[in-house]
Amino acid sequence: MRDFIQATVNEIGRVLLGKEDKIKLALACLLSDGHLLIEDLPGMGKTTLAHALARVLGLSYQRVQFTSDMLPADIIGVSIFDRHQSQFEFHPGPVFTQLLLADEINRTTPKTQSALLEAMEERQVTVEGETRKLDDPFFVIATQNPLSQMGTFPLPESQLDRFLMRISLGYPAPEAEMQLFLGGDPRRQLADLKTCVTPAQLPKIKQAAEQVKTSDSLLDYLQRLVHHTRHSPEFACGLSPRGALALLRVAKTWAFMHGRNYVIAEDLQTLIPPVVAHRIAPAASGAEGHEMTLVTKLLNEVDVVA
Repeated sequence: MRDFIQATVNEIGRVLLGKEDKIKLALACLLSDGHLLIEDLPGMGKTTLAHALARVLGLSYQRVQFTSDMLPADIIGVSIFDRHQSQFEFHPGPVFTQLLLADEINRTTPKTQSALLEAMEERQVTVEGETRKLDDPFFVIATQNPLSQMGTFPLPESQLDRFLMRISLGYPAPEAEMQLFLGGDPRRQLADLKTCVTPAQLPKIKQAAEQVKTSDSLLDYLQRLVHHTRHSPEFACGLSPRGALALLRVAKTWAFMHGRNYVIAEDLQTLIPPVVAHRIAPAASGAEGHEMTLVTKLLNEVDVVA
């Protein structure tokens, strides 16, 4: 199964050049039953990553371009009265898919953003009192423009917490950018990507990742990291139990993806920035946006061995 994972990473790497580490994080997020938030400037490959991941994993795919005038019904669907049948007929929205790209999610209002809350947490939506199950797997990749740009609405904390990871793709390395210049727009190659893992194989991979072991010393290190976020005066709020469990869950997946059946401290250290940074906040006023500085201090101040 690990061969399938590496093949998936390599195949997506054909269109997202020089970003193997980000591709692995996105794949680990999906295999851990989480959702992914990508925050970056426009044109950095966010949409390409989502589309490529869907094709290589054989998942149904929908893309929603969020705008300021979008309504919740535009996402979850709406019931329309059928005059011939004399009854309401539900027309499902784009949320009824396996991989949903919520493009520029912070360009819509908090009311519309909240339409995804139940879907992301419960894998279901409730419309007019009726609960409808979503597809399995159900994976949301949301892209977010920097809040300094015009026309953006910050995601509330409750919405941020629904995302297992937050990553940034960043500018390509010079070598990768030269390949882009020579090879043209990589999005043209999306249709040629091969399916490496089928949706039917994903549950087996997830189950194998869940069997990865954790030692008492590893769990002690995790608990001391969490404790530090809750009691250090530099943190406005500490990591919640849900956040701590999310970190442990994705650490098991990360270890499995790298050929181990046990988690090591380096797994936690690698994953804390994408998993923890968007769940914490600095206590000092005027220090907003410096969560990564807090993460660095956290890793430096908490020893691996007690």
